[in-house]
Amino acid sequence: MKRVGLVSFSHESNSFNPHPTTRQMFYEGGVLFGKDIIHEWAGAQHEIGGMIEQLEISGAKLVPMVSAWAMPAGPLEQEAYGEILGEILARLADEPLDGLLLALHGAMVAQHIRDADGNTVEKIRAAVGPNLPIVMTLDLHANVSPRMISGVTATTIYRTNPHIDQRERGREAARMLADIMAGKIRPIQALATPPVLITILAQRTQAEPIASLYREMESLIKRPGIISASIALGFAYADVEEMGPAFLVVADGDEELARREAQALAQSAWRRREEWNVTGTPVSEAVEEIRQTQQTPTTLLDVGDNVGGGSPADGTIILDALQKAGIHNFLVVLYDPKAVQACLAAGVGQNISVEVGGKTDNLHGRPARISGRVRLLHDGYFEEHEVRHGGKLRNNQGLTAVVESPEGDTVVLTSLRMAPISLEQVRSLGIKPELKRVLVAKGAVAPRAAYEKVSARVIEVDTPGITAANPANFVYRHRRKPMFPFERDVTHV
Repeated sequence: MKRVGLVSFSHESNSFNPHPTTRQMFYEGGVLFGKDIIHEWAGAQHEIGGMIEQLEISGAKLVPMVSAWAMPAGPLEQEAYGEILGEILARLADEPLDGLLLALHGAMVAQHIRDADGNTVEKIRAAVGPNLPIVMTLDLHANVSPRMISGVTATTIYRTNPHIDQRERGREAARMLADIMAGKIRPIQALATPPVLITILAQRTQAEPIASLYREMESLIKRPGIISASIALGFAYADVEEMGPAFLVVADGDEELARREAQALAQSAWRRREEWNVTGTPVSEAVEEIRQTQQTPTTLLDVGDNVGGGSPADGTIILDALQKAGIHNFLVVLYDPKAVQACLAAGVGQNISVEVGGKTDNLHGRPARISGRVRLLHDGYFEEHEVRHGGKLRNNQGLTAVVESPEGDTVVLTSLRMAPISLEQVRSLGIKPELKRVLVAKGAVAPRAAYEKVSARVIEVDTPGITAANPANFVYRHRRKPMFPFERDVTHV
C-alpha cells in the first residue's frame, strides 16, 4: 500500500496591510497535526477534503502531517512562517513516503521572504529528495512563481471564483498522484506569465469578461496528451515580482505540447488586456440605486474592505453612507472587539450607544455611532455544510454581539475577523438576511456564492481601502516592469 503524505500551509498575504500575520492568528484559523487534520477536513468542501476522499477510493495509506491556515492579513512574521515550516520539515523527515499532496495558496508573503510559497516548495523538495512525486494545489488567486512549479511534479489550481470547486481540485490532485505512482503518466509542466494585470472585479469566472477564457482552458483539458490545465488570476494586493496571472499546462511526457498550450492561453489573455481593468460602482451611486428600487434585499459588496483579501473588516464607509441617506433595515458585520466588550458589559436586552468600526486604520472610514438594543451575545461558532467559497465546515468569528436599532438596522460585531462567505455567519445569530433591505458583505467576488441566492441584486461598490478594485490606488515596489495597464507601451511575444 502506497503511503501518501498530506501537507497544507495556506495564507493570502496583503502587502498593503501593515499588521503582520502572527502565530496566534494561525492558531485562531487552525494549525492541526496528524489525525486531527482528518477530523477537521474530511467532510469539508475543501481540497483537503477531496484529497482524503480520493485517497480512500484509491486504497492509499494517508499520512496526515500538518495543516495550517490563517485569515488573510499582512505578511507573515518571520517567527510564524519559520515555526510552521519547521513543523512540516520535521514530520517529513520522520515519515517514509511514496508520494506527497501539498495544498498551498500561492500568494503567501513573509516579512523576510516575498515568494514564501516558492521557498516552502524548495525546502520541502530538499527534505524529501528529487524523486518523490509531489502534486500541489493552489488557489485561483496565486501569484505563481517558477520556484513553486519547479519543485513539484504536477499542479492544479482552482477553476472557479467564488471557489466552489476546491474539493474537486483535491480529488484531481490525488488522482494525478495515484497515476504518477502507478507509472501511468509522466507529467511535464509549463508556465506562462504575461505582463498584464487582471483586476479583482474581472475575476468572476462565471461571468464575462473572464468566463470565455476559462472555457478555452476547459476545452484544452479534453485534448489528447493534456493531463491538466489551470489559470491563476493573480493577487494584486501582494507586492511581489510574480504578481499577476499565470497559465499552467501539464502534459503527459511532452514538454513542447505543454509549453505551446500554456503560451496560447497566455496570448489569449494578452490580446484582451483592455478588458481586464474592471472597476465598481461609486458609493453615492450605489446608495441612490437602493433608493430607486423596491426589490429587496440589495447586497452591497464592500470591495475596499474585502476581508478575504486581507482587509481589516471594520470599514464604515458604506455604513456611514446608509446612515446619512436615511436608509434603514440594513445588515452590517464589523470586526470590533472593543465594541463587543461594551455590549457584553451592557448585557443582553439593554440599550447601548457605541462607536463601531474604523479603529484599525484611517483608510476605511471613521468610527460610526450606532444606538440600539443588544439583542444577542453569541460564541461566534457556526458551520457551513453547503458548497461555499473557502470550503471550511467549522468557522469561528469569536465572541459576537448583535445590536438592533428601533428602525430595524442590524449591526453584528465580531471579535475575530471573518470573511462573508457563508450566510450561516448571520443565520446562526437568528438573523434572516432575506428580510433585510440592504446586506453589506465585505468582499469582491467570494460572497456571491452565498449572497446571490437571497439577493434581488448585487452591487460591487468601489470603496477605498487596502483591497480597492483599482490597482492605481497602490504604490508597488517589487512588481515586474513593464506591466499593463501600469505601463501601457508594453510588448509581449
